[in-house]
Amino acid sequence: MSLGAGLVLFLAGVAAGFVNTVAGGGSAITIPILVEMVGATVANGTNRVAILLANVVASLNFARGGAVPWRVVRVLVLPATLGAAGGAWVATQIEADVMRRVFAVVILFVAVSVVLRPSRWVEERQAVLRQPWTTVAFIAIGFYGGFVQAGVGFLLLAGLVLGGGLDLVTGNAAKVVIIAVYSTVALTIFAGASQVDVALGLTLAAGNSTGAFISSRLAMRRGAGWVRWILVVAAVAAAVRMLFF
Repeated sequence: MSLGAGLVLFLAGVAAGFVNTVAGGGSAITIPILVEMVGATVANGTNRVAILLANVVASLNFARGGAVPWRVVRVLVLPATLGAAGGAWVATQIEADVMRRVFAVVILFVAVSVVLRPSRWVEERQAVLRQPWTTVAFIAIGFYGGFVQAGVGFLLLAGLVLGGGLDLVTGNAAKVVIIAVYSTVALTIFAGASQVDVALGLTLAAGNSTGAFISSRLAMRRGAGWVRWILVVAAVAAAVRMLFF
């Protein structure tokens, strides 16, 4: 890896870490760069190094700020992790192009919902999902995260905010903790299949962690209204990227 390539990867990581922490879709920035360097299969696994470390950094930041709803996290982290383990294993066996295009439609729906129904995203309220549907939903979301990862933040936020009754700040705090936990399992599976380039992953992780640190602090300082617009822009950009490029 040349110095120039490393710098590009680091800066892409900063942008991705910032967007991922308060919305999602940051992997749509980094995956194409990694694909050019190591191919699609290794790119998917290598990206998990950065995802894991960035979400650990964001989790610690949110926890220090008292924003993590641990009661919700404790219930949802296991089904999401089980789903992610299955998704990661499947990802080592097949391509992910079709699922990514289907997901582009899903995140456009999320963006429209944020614009047209903003109160559902910025205010805490009664949870909509009930067991066993909550468990089923988060197994499915975890599966997608383990399989592709790109944009899973949108699905987690939809489940935590629209389904779980959290606002965008506490929803993001819960999201990054859940991703940090399941990414440990997913990364182990990809590494076992020899689909991780450690050097590239750590370079990307340095950028991701920097972006995650900055955005998690801003999210707590500026509140759910600010996060809402970051979410809209990121969702539309990720959907366009997945559908047309």
